[in-house]
Amino acid sequence: MLENATFVKTGLQAFDDLIPRVKHFLSQDILELNIDGEKVKGYRSPDAKSLWIRDHSDMMRAAKYFETDLKSAVDHFAATQSANGRIFDYVTTYPEKLPCEKENWTKYVRVPVEADVEYRFIKAAWIAWQVTGDDEWIFGLLPTMERALDYIFTNRQRVDSATGLVKRAYTIDTWDFAYTAGKYHWLQFQIDENTFWGISHGDNSGYYEALNIMTLLYDYFETPSPLPGIREGSGEGTLKAQVTRNKAQVLRNKANEVCWNGRFYTHFVKITPVVIEGVDEAEQLSLSNPMAINRGLASHEQAVSIIREYKSREEKTRAFAPWFSIEPPFPDGIFGDEKLIGGAYINGGIFPLVGGELAMAAFNHGYETYGVEILKKYYSLISEDNETFLWYSPDGTPCSEENSTSPEAMPTDGWGSSAMAWALMEGLAGIEDKLKQFQKIRLSPRWLAAGIAEAEVGVGYQVQGLGYRVSGVGYKYKYSNIAVNMNLECRADADFHVLIGPEDEVRSVEVNGLLAEYEMEMVELSQYVNFSARIDDRAEIRITFKG
Repeated sequence: MLENATFVKTGLQAFDDLIPRVKHFLSQDILELNIDGEKVKGYRSPDAKSLWIRDHSDMMRAAKYFETDLKSAVDHFAATQSANGRIFDYVTTYPEKLPCEKENWTKYVRVPVEADVEYRFIKAAWIAWQVTGDDEWIFGLLPTMERALDYIFTNRQRVDSATGLVKRAYTIDTWDFAYTAGKYHWLQFQIDENTFWGISHGDNSGYYEALNIMTLLYDYFETPSPLPGIREGSGEGTLKAQVTRNKAQVLRNKANEVCWNGRFYTHFVKITPVVIEGVDEAEQLSLSNPMAINRGLASHEQAVSIIREYKSREEKTRAFAPWFSIEPPFPDGIFGDEKLIGGAYINGGIFPLVGGELAMAAFNHGYETYGVEILKKYYSLISEDNETFLWYSPDGTPCSEENSTSPEAMPTDGWGSSAMAWALMEGLAGIEDKLKQFQKIRLSPRWLAAGIAEAEVGVGYQVQGLGYRVSGVGYKYKYSNIAVNMNLECRADADFHVLIGPEDEVRSVEVNGLLAEYEMEMVELSQYVNFSARIDDRAEIRITFKG
């Protein structure tokens, strides 16, 4: 299992076949650019032949299991960072506005209304480091990452002086065009004197996660290391970690104070007063809600409330799945394009990206069977034609070039499919890399929620070479009414969080025949056994029940 293979074997196609299908989709989404004589490789958006850091950073959550080059795209966005710390949204060398544009020049774009680019860059760098384990590389990137955060938290167009929260123009959640009340002739990407300002919870949950990533890296580089000159234990890292940790907590507290409405996160908390007739804005549930859960902004109680809101709307609406970009949608066309009708694209379209995030949230917060339902529904959606799209109409009709504001509508959406694969591997199969190269892991097998008594799982990173460690985790799992048995292969410090039946009573936990201390935890109505162990190559885990 340690040969870096990533697979699931349960006997159910919805799970066993999902990883190969996502791998196929991602293989069609690879974009290789030659810029200044160097190769830049990343994963493209399904609706444009360009390398967006937002799409790429999320797709890395599944691509990390197959891809050998996760650094070149991060390096390029870092190398082209502006002096003020700003990161570009995307780069391309392909003509975009055919047939009028024919030039294959190198084009860089930053959409002015976007406030989320910098945290996505930090997340991409973090995942690349997790996979490669390249300390010198990520240490060298820390100043770039710091400048990106300084840009966000010091620029008057990015931070609200009254609350300290990140602000943006009135867009639909995290998307890239703003409401203008009819003062602009098409989609508005610019900030001007007519901009309606407000606070989006999605931006702030993203920066909360980014600050936590920086805190972890500062702490990591303050500990003893075999790499000379990299970590010297000067105390500087500890000080930075404490400052960043405090900043993250302040941001979280304020975001929850300002954006939480008692049931879910308010779509857009207005700074500039504006009323949009024809929609109950207070009831709009937008796509970054499940992301706020997975990024850690939401408490467990808030997470449960959000999940229940999605389940409620699934019952109330006629949508084939509740993976809404926003619900209810805005009135047709008010964002400047007649194609942006209710239920289309980001104005109420159904996004697998949202479904994957929602599934992951459900697995972590006591709604495991709901997470299973989402994965099964997605597999049913893609299995017949082996196609997956960025968004669907509520009746299940996939997007197309004709009904979208985007130039393309590829049937190999890596953004949503990666989110689903992430929910499968880290949520249901429950293998999470908590540091780098699986040196510290969390194992949370939740197969019982899917009615599966036996499973075999492997995950691994494909990056190898000088200084890189062959890294992977594999296990065989078997549940019965007398015990849970796991045969595990890895080299890691492991925290176990094992789902068992509601009626199961634990007698003992053994690791390689030796008794281990454990604790019981209830997550809503779900019962878990928690314990820790150091695993060197192989281990036999047995959780024995009373009977």
